[in-house]
Amino acid sequence: MAAEAMGLRERKKLQTGMRIYRTAVALFHEKGFDAVSVQEIADASEVSKMTVFNYFGTKEDLVFKPMEEHFSDAARAVREREVGESAVEAVRRQFLEMIEGRDPSIGLNAEPFARRIRAVVMATPVLCERAYLSAEKGARELADLLIEETGDRTLSLITAATLTATRQALVEEHHLRIDAGETVDEVAADAATRAERAFALVEGGLSGYGRRE
Repeated sequence: MAAEAMGLRERKKLQTGMRIYRTAVALFHEKGFDAVSVQEIADASEVSKMTVFNYFGTKEDLVFKPMEEHFSDAARAVREREVGESAVEAVRRQFLEMIEGRDPSIGLNAEPFARRIRAVVMATPVLCERAYLSAEKGARELADLLIEETGDRTLSLITAATLTATRQALVEEHHLRIDAGETVDEVAADAATRAERAFALVEGGLSGYGRRE
Protein backbone atom coordinates (compact mmCIF):
# COMPACT_ATOMS: atom_id res chain seq x y z
CA MET A 1 0.00 0.00 0.00
CA ALA A 2 2.81 2.41 0.91
CA ALA A 3 4.53 1.84 -2.44
CA GLU A 4 1.26 2.34 -4.29
CA ALA A 5 0.54 5.54 -2.34
CA MET A 6 3.99 6.89 -3.08
CA GLY A 7 3.50 6.09 -6.75
CA LEU A 8 0.24 8.02 -6.73
CA ARG A 9 1.86 11.01 -5.04
CA GLU A 10 4.69 11.03 -7.56
CA ARG A 11 2.22 10.90 -10.43
CA LYS A 12 0.28 13.80 -8.96
CA LYS A 13 3.49 15.79 -8.59
CA LEU A 14 4.37 15.16 -12.22
CA GLN A 15 0.87 16.14 -13.32
CA THR A 16 1.03 19.34 -11.30
CA GLY A 17 4.43 20.25 -12.72
CA MET A 18 3.24 19.62 -16.26
CA ARG A 19 0.09 21.67 -15.70
CA ILE A 20 2.14 24.62 -14.45
CA TYR A 21 4.57 24.26 -17.35
CA ARG A 22 1.90 24.14 -20.05
CA THR A 23 -0.04 26.98 -18.47
CA ALA A 24 3.06 29.16 -18.29
CA VAL A 25 4.03 28.52 -21.92
CA ALA A 26 0.48 29.23 -23.09
CA LEU A 27 0.43 32.54 -21.23
CA PHE A 28 3.90 33.53 -22.41
CA HIS A 29 2.90 32.76 -26.00
CA GLU A 30 -0.33 34.74 -25.71
CA LYS A 31 0.92 37.81 -23.84
CA GLY A 32 4.71 37.76 -24.02
CA PHE A 33 7.20 36.49 -21.42
CA ASP A 34 7.76 39.86 -19.75
CA ALA A 35 4.04 40.64 -19.50
CA VAL A 36 3.17 37.54 -17.46
CA SER A 37 3.80 37.37 -13.72
CA VAL A 38 4.50 34.21 -11.74
CA GLN A 39 1.41 34.99 -9.68
CA GLU A 40 -0.69 34.99 -12.85
CA ILE A 41 0.72 31.60 -13.78
CA ALA A 42 -0.02 30.29 -10.29
CA ASP A 43 -3.60 31.53 -10.39
CA ALA A 44 -4.22 30.02 -13.85
CA SER A 45 -2.68 26.73 -12.70
CA GLU A 46 -4.74 26.73 -9.49
CA VAL A 47 -1.69 26.51 -7.23
CA SER A 48 0.13 28.95 -4.97
CA LYS A 49 3.00 31.13 -6.14
CA MET A 50 5.26 29.22 -3.74
CA THR A 51 4.25 25.95 -5.40
CA VAL A 52 5.34 27.33 -8.78
CA PHE A 53 8.75 28.17 -7.34
CA ASN A 54 8.96 24.76 -5.66
CA TYR A 55 8.69 23.15 -9.11
CA PHE A 56 10.55 25.81 -11.11
CA GLY A 57 13.24 27.83 -9.38
CA THR A 58 12.95 30.91 -11.59
CA LYS A 59 10.57 32.38 -14.13
CA GLU A 60 13.02 31.41 -16.90
CA ASP A 61 12.94 27.82 -15.64
CA LEU A 62 9.26 27.72 -16.56
CA VAL A 63 10.46 27.60 -20.16
CA PHE A 64 13.81 25.87 -19.93
CA LYS A 65 13.83 23.39 -17.05
CA PRO A 66 11.97 20.55 -18.83
CA MET A 67 14.30 20.72 -21.85
CA GLU A 68 17.60 21.81 -20.24
CA GLU A 69 19.04 18.29 -20.31
CA HIS A 70 18.97 18.23 -24.10
CA PHE A 71 21.80 20.75 -24.26
CA SER A 72 24.00 17.89 -23.01
CA ASP A 73 22.85 15.41 -25.66
CA ALA A 74 26.09 15.52 -27.65
CA ALA A 75 28.21 15.05 -24.53
CA ARG A 76 25.97 12.17 -23.49
CA ALA A 77 26.38 10.49 -26.87
CA VAL A 78 30.17 10.69 -26.65
CA ARG A 79 30.29 9.62 -23.01
CA GLU A 80 28.20 6.52 -23.78
CA ARG A 81 29.78 5.66 -27.14
CA GLU A 82 30.82 2.13 -27.93
CA VAL A 83 34.35 0.80 -28.18
CA GLY A 84 35.73 1.68 -31.61
CA GLU A 85 33.25 4.51 -32.09
CA SER A 86 34.60 8.02 -32.63
CA ALA A 87 33.13 11.20 -31.19
CA VAL A 88 31.70 12.19 -34.59
CA GLU A 89 30.20 8.74 -35.15
CA ALA A 90 28.55 8.75 -31.72
CA VAL A 91 26.94 12.17 -32.14
CA ARG A 92 25.80 11.31 -35.66
CA ARG A 93 24.26 8.01 -34.54
CA GLN A 94 22.40 9.71 -31.71
CA PHE A 95 21.12 12.47 -34.00
CA LEU A 96 19.88 9.98 -36.59
CA GLU A 97 18.07 8.06 -33.84
CA MET A 98 16.43 11.30 -32.74
CA ILE A 99 15.33 12.00 -36.31
CA GLU A 100 13.79 8.54 -36.53
CA GLY A 101 11.96 9.13 -33.25
CA ARG A 102 10.78 12.63 -34.29
CA ASP A 103 12.32 14.03 -31.13
CA PRO A 104 10.85 17.45 -30.21
CA SER A 105 14.26 18.64 -28.98
CA ILE A 106 15.58 18.69 -32.58
CA GLY A 107 12.53 20.45 -33.96
CA LEU A 108 10.72 17.47 -35.44
CA ASN A 109 7.40 17.66 -33.67
CA ALA A 110 4.10 18.89 -35.05
CA GLU A 111 2.45 19.49 -31.69
CA PRO A 112 1.54 23.19 -31.39
CA PHE A 113 2.83 23.28 -27.81
CA ALA A 114 6.36 22.44 -28.94
CA ARG A 115 6.23 25.20 -31.56
CA ARG A 116 5.01 27.70 -28.97
CA ILE A 117 8.06 27.11 -26.79
CA ARG A 118 10.38 28.07 -29.64
CA ALA A 119 8.25 31.10 -30.48
CA VAL A 120 8.42 32.30 -26.88
CA VAL A 121 12.20 31.86 -26.73
CA MET A 122 12.80 33.59 -30.07
CA ALA A 123 10.63 36.56 -29.06
CA THR A 124 12.35 37.08 -25.70
CA PRO A 125 15.95 38.39 -25.54
CA VAL A 126 16.63 37.08 -22.03
CA LEU A 127 15.50 33.59 -23.10
CA CYS A 128 17.57 33.75 -26.29
CA GLU A 129 20.59 34.58 -24.16
CA ARG A 130 19.89 31.68 -21.84
CA ALA A 131 19.52 29.32 -24.80
CA TYR A 132 22.89 30.51 -26.12
CA LEU A 133 24.58 30.12 -22.73
CA SER A 134 23.04 26.67 -22.24
CA ALA A 135 24.33 25.59 -25.66
CA GLU A 136 27.78 26.89 -24.76
CA LYS A 137 27.64 25.00 -21.48
CA GLY A 138 26.77 21.82 -23.39
CA ALA A 139 29.70 22.36 -25.77
CA ARG A 140 32.02 22.92 -22.82
CA GLU A 141 30.79 19.71 -21.18
CA LEU A 142 31.66 17.81 -24.36
CA ALA A 143 35.04 19.53 -24.59
CA ASP A 144 35.91 18.71 -20.98
CA LEU A 145 35.01 15.07 -21.57
CA LEU A 146 37.31 14.87 -24.60
CA ILE A 147 40.10 16.75 -22.83
CA GLU A 148 39.93 14.24 -19.99
CA GLU A 149 40.10 11.33 -22.41
CA THR A 150 42.68 12.62 -24.87
CA GLY A 151 44.67 15.25 -22.98
CA ASP A 152 44.54 17.51 -26.06
CA ARG A 153 42.80 20.73 -25.09
CA THR A 154 42.95 22.48 -28.46
CA LEU A 155 41.54 19.68 -30.58
CA SER A 156 38.98 18.83 -27.94
CA LEU A 157 37.67 22.40 -27.97
CA ILE A 158 37.58 22.42 -31.77
CA THR A 159 35.77 19.07 -31.88
CA ALA A 160 33.18 20.10 -29.31
CA ALA A 161 32.51 23.44 -31.01
CA THR A 162 32.22 21.82 -34.45
CA LEU A 163 29.89 19.03 -33.37
CA THR A 164 27.71 21.41 -31.36
CA ALA A 165 27.48 23.87 -34.25
CA THR A 166 26.60 21.07 -36.68
CA ARG A 167 23.75 19.84 -34.50
CA GLN A 168 22.46 23.37 -33.98
CA ALA A 169 22.54 24.11 -37.71
CA LEU A 170 20.55 20.97 -38.49
CA VAL A 171 18.00 21.70 -35.76
CA GLU A 172 17.64 25.29 -36.93
CA GLU A 173 16.99 24.06 -40.47
CA HIS A 174 14.18 21.87 -39.17
CA HIS A 175 12.60 24.80 -37.36
CA LEU A 176 12.96 27.26 -40.23
CA ARG A 177 11.40 24.91 -42.77
CA ILE A 178 8.44 24.13 -40.51
CA ASP A 179 8.04 27.85 -39.70
CA ALA A 180 7.94 28.46 -43.46
CA GLY A 181 4.99 26.10 -43.86
CA GLU A 182 6.43 22.63 -44.51
CA THR A 183 5.00 19.75 -42.52
CA VAL A 184 7.05 17.76 -40.06
CA ASP A 185 6.75 14.77 -42.38
CA GLU A 186 8.17 16.77 -45.29
CA VAL A 187 11.10 18.01 -43.21
CA ALA A 188 11.76 14.59 -41.68
CA ALA A 189 11.70 12.91 -45.09
CA ASP A 190 15.18 14.15 -45.97
CA ALA A 191 16.45 15.03 -42.47
CA ALA A 192 18.58 11.90 -42.20
CA THR A 193 20.18 12.54 -45.60
CA ARG A 194 21.02 16.12 -44.64
CA ALA A 195 22.40 14.99 -41.30
CA GLU A 196 24.56 12.31 -42.91
CA ARG A 197 25.96 14.90 -45.33
CA ALA A 198 26.66 17.40 -42.55
CA PHE A 199 28.43 14.90 -40.30
CA ALA A 200 30.40 13.56 -43.27
CA LEU A 201 31.81 17.06 -43.73
CA VAL A 202 32.75 17.18 -40.07
CA GLU A 203 34.27 13.74 -40.21
CA GLY A 204 36.42 14.74 -43.15
CA GLY A 205 38.17 17.22 -40.90
CA LEU A 206 37.98 15.25 -37.66
CA SER A 207 38.39 11.75 -39.03
CA GLY A 208 38.93 9.27 -36.22
CA TYR A 209 39.52 11.90 -33.56
CA GLY A 210 38.32 10.78 -30.15
CA ARG A 211 38.01 7.15 -31.19
CA ARG A 212 37.77 5.03 -28.09
CA GLU A 213 40.35 2.27 -27.93
